[in-house]
Amino acid sequence: MNWRDRITLEPGKRSGKPCVRNMRITVGDVLGWLASGMTYAEILTDFPELEQDDILACLAWAAEREQMTWSAAA
Repeated sequence: MNWRDRITLEPGKRSGKPCVRNMRITVGDVLGWLASGMTYAEILTDFPELEQDDILACLAWAAEREQMTWSAAA
């Protein structure tokens, strides 16, 4: 999964936070829904504009960011 194909940054949108495919749904929104216990199916039902690959891209983005954070701290 290459998150760069689905995660976008626009300075004027959602305060410049990473968003899913130029939508107003942020990576943080998706991660928050997952953390609260929502399933992929529930998220996709509530937000039909999203695709499963969007959720996977958010997870891949977070995983890569976490690796970079820990690497920089070492």
